[in-house]
Amino acid sequence: MKTTDEIIREAGLRVTPQRRLVYETMLELRHATIDDISTFVAGKDSRINLSTVYRIVETFCNAHLLTMVFHPSTGKCLYDITVAEHHHFFDGVRVIDFSDPHLSEIIKNYLKASGRYSSLDVDKIQVQITVADKSEQ
Repeated sequence: MKTTDEIIREAGLRVTPQRRLVYETMLELRHATIDDISTFVAGKDSRINLSTVYRIVETFCNAHLLTMVFHPSTGKCLYDITVAEHHHFFDGVRVIDFSDPHLSEIIKNYLKASGRYSSLDVDKIQVQITVADKSEQ
């Protein structure tokens, strides 16, 4: 298994203690808002402020170390450590990753067969499924 430093370096970035801490934070949190990340990081190193965390997270997104996901129930953007093609269940505030290559292939084939989107080169499929609130049933 690759170390945090190797992952950051392979993304073409210089390893710094701040970048290492933010990446390791995301390994632990998996899905998090910028405020969640900043709070967690500040608990480990109070010298790292929100703007530093924000710049690092944006750099990680540009380097494909993180992706951004919109949470339909909270209306907030979450950063996601899993950058490979995968899908999400949204169950209240919980976010559950799941991978289903067959589902992705069905969607890609549908888009291709429909003809309406044939000019688009689909790179990644990410399905978001919202779980019904049991208290409202």
